[in-house]
Amino acid sequence: MQTEIPGTPRPFTLACPRPLQQHPRVLLAHGGGGLLMRQLLESLFLPAFQSPELDARHDGADLRVGGARLAFTTDSYVVRPLFFPGGDIGTLAVNGTVNDLAMCGARPLYLSCGFILEEGLPTSDLDRVVRSMRAAADAAGVRLVTGDTKVVDRGGADGLFVNTSGIGAIGHDLVIAPASVQPGDALIISGDIGRHGMAIMAVREGLEFETPLASDCAPLAEPALALLAAGVRVHCLRDLTRGGLASALCEIAEAGGLAIQVDERAIPVRPETAAACEILGLDPLHVACEGRFLAIVHADDADRALEVLRAHPVTAGAVQIGQTGAGEPRVTLRSRIGTTRIVEMLTGEQLPRIC
Repeated sequence: MQTEIPGTPRPFTLACPRPLQQHPRVLLAHGGGGLLMRQLLESLFLPAFQSPELDARHDGADLRVGGARLAFTTDSYVVRPLFFPGGDIGTLAVNGTVNDLAMCGARPLYLSCGFILEEGLPTSDLDRVVRSMRAAADAAGVRLVTGDTKVVDRGGADGLFVNTSGIGAIGHDLVIAPASVQPGDALIISGDIGRHGMAIMAVREGLEFETPLASDCAPLAEPALALLAAGVRVHCLRDLTRGGLASALCEIAEAGGLAIQVDERAIPVRPETAAACEILGLDPLHVACEGRFLAIVHADDADRALEVLRAHPVTAGAVQIGQTGAGEPRVTLRSRIGTTRIVEMLTGEQLPRIC
């Protein structure tokens, strides 16, 4: 017998003009994002758990264990709805963790999984999620080797929350991190942006387009590792999840102490994604992706990097969108009409519960 899942909280946008310390309850209830999340990390988590690994501000930790070099990462998934065009919370959980390992330059090997189940979740929904997770793990070449399950009262988990952690092997001597970025590096994006966030928002808002919107959720390890195998001098890799391309660029500029310039005309956005963003008043630069990444490489290797990425279906749309430079750490964008503006991180989470 199946039981209907209770209703879910309505999404909202939060601006935070006052210091973080005056908003602790609101921020934690909201979930955080962009600038708010950075403030939370810097004021609470990093001081409490200070370590060289955390100081790297990367998608995962680069660890030396005996004679091995490993990457370790973890993430939690609370997407609403659980099932969306192009995937579900299960594929999202596997691919998201696989991609975080890949952004460390690691080959993903093993995953753990924790399920938080709300009382009344239909077993058919759980079965569907588990099956899609297995298919995603097989496609990414990883094994789920340990896990945990907890059940909470009605209203406590909005159906299902998932946490995944991952371990990968790093088989090179490069330090792939924001601190490795140098002036003059080329910025390459692996494909069109914004489809994941807009696919979910279109479902929530009941929007229909002539060309249906589907999430870009996909594993990225193979094309990322192919860059390294081809000898491309990769300085940093970053997947475009929370806060989208804009947040990734701002974080890298600040961490590396560099100026970044990008050309809006070079940034690929599909027409249906642009239309959805326009209807909902959103900027594609701030919309999350789950199957796209930014590669920052030595300028002399840009053409080779594009050739390698375009040989893989998931990154066939790779393009160069800008470059890094010396100067004040900030991101500037040259618009389609030739003007320039500063690209900033979000002050609130523009699209709640999309990952």
